[in-house]
Amino acid sequence: MLRRLYIWTFQLAGRKSAQWWLAFIAFVESSVFLIPADVLFVPMALARPDRAWRYALIATVASVLGGVAGWYIGYHAYEQLAKPVLEFYGKLDTFDRLRGSASADAILLMLITSGLAHLPPIKVVTILSGAAGINIWLFIVSAVLARGARFFFLAWLLQRYGEPIRHFIEKRLGLIAGTVAVILILLFFAVKYFHS
Repeated sequence: MLRRLYIWTFQLAGRKSAQWWLAFIAFVESSVFLIPADVLFVPMALARPDRAWRYALIATVASVLGGVAGWYIGYHAYEQLAKPVLEFYGKLDTFDRLRGSASADAILLMLITSGLAHLPPIKVVTILSGAAGINIWLFIVSAVLARGARFFFLAWLLQRYGEPIRHFIEKRLGLIAGTVAVILILLFFAVKYFHS
């Protein structure tokens, strides 16, 4: 089922309504959907490099709005909406562990790492941010920076290098972004350790 969903999302890139689908996928990815918006964003930017920055803006704005929706789900409707979504994706145990042990600083760090590298999945962190009562404005600023950095960096790569960079993005960008996320996490804990 996951593979079919991936293929369906990828095929949306060729449609006239692709920009609307990009906004929709980026929105729901940040609150309830499994497939990242990159699956749609990359082929769209390759097909129309002159619109790569526009697509990055659409994806960033929609992703942040979806994140705000996830925050509201976590803050106002945890039992009714968030819990069933997290159970569906098998993330409820992870979520409960994070909710019980993560500080506000750690949650904001996770928002940045998930925005850059999907570590942990963005929907888990947006819901967690709401459930933990993270300040909504701080949440929005962090989401804009993290999601914007990811989409605009992808736009720059695709516009500059075109099709040859696609294999790199699909195979190695996640690893590089994950490495950056791990470095950020280690720096966070090192700073916390030395300040205590």
